[in-house]
Amino acid sequence: MKALRLFCLFSSLFLLGCAKPDVLVIGTDATYPPFEFVDEKGKISGVSVAIGEEIAKKLGKPVEFRNINFDGLIPALQTGQIDLIISSLTANEQRRKSIDFSEPYVKTGLSILAAKDSTVQSVDDLKAPGRKLAVRIATTGEQWCREHVPGAKLVALDTDAACVLEVVNGTVDAWVYDQVSVMNYHAKHADRTRALLAPLREEVWAVGLKKGREDLKATVNEAIAQMKKEGAFAKLAEQYLSKERDMMKAQGLPFVFE
Repeated sequence: MKALRLFCLFSSLFLLGCAKPDVLVIGTDATYPPFEFVDEKGKISGVSVAIGEEIAKKLGKPVEFRNINFDGLIPALQTGQIDLIISSLTANEQRRKSIDFSEPYVKTGLSILAAKDSTVQSVDDLKAPGRKLAVRIATTGEQWCREHVPGAKLVALDTDAACVLEVVNGTVDAWVYDQVSVMNYHAKHADRTRALLAPLREEVWAVGLKKGREDLKATVNEAIAQMKKEGAFAKLAEQYLSKERDMMKAQGLPFVFE
């Protein structure tokens, strides 16, 4: 089964084609609003798209966004299908073994979306015997759970929607994921879930690059620095994240662009 999955993954990457020398090709998993999503016109949109467009402008190239499932993004980068990953990607030591990262543009944290009737109230409660937790495959939430709550039964799924459904239906106690997602999914299912936003661990998001592309990394970093200096991230927050910004400030938590 594992071999079949790998064959399908690499077959799909082959069909995507290689990155184009005259175009900046960016991979994103467009299932994560408001950072990356497919809008009502079928176009990939969101915060990540705005960042990618600024990088392309710096390079003087047109930009193309490719919608790739999250666990296929790093293989796509390594095999030259795409030039960059901009997909709410946490820069951590495990991933740095296989790819490079830009300077960070978001600071966030892992938090907990708990089922309404679950007894989970804090991180310590995740360690209680018999816990059942949803995790999204290839995310830092999955990595954290495997490292810090090895006694829990993990239900590993490949979409946000599937993880949320497990929590909403009460078939798991909780889902460990980033703060913005937890806020958004709780808002959609306020009668069936609880959002525990205190960070289990702080994380940063950055642009992913293939190792050795130092010139491209320098340009990406310049674009991010310019966006910060010119207040572009504050404008993106107002456009896409005003509700989340206000909720985090109300709980005394730093906003993701601060």
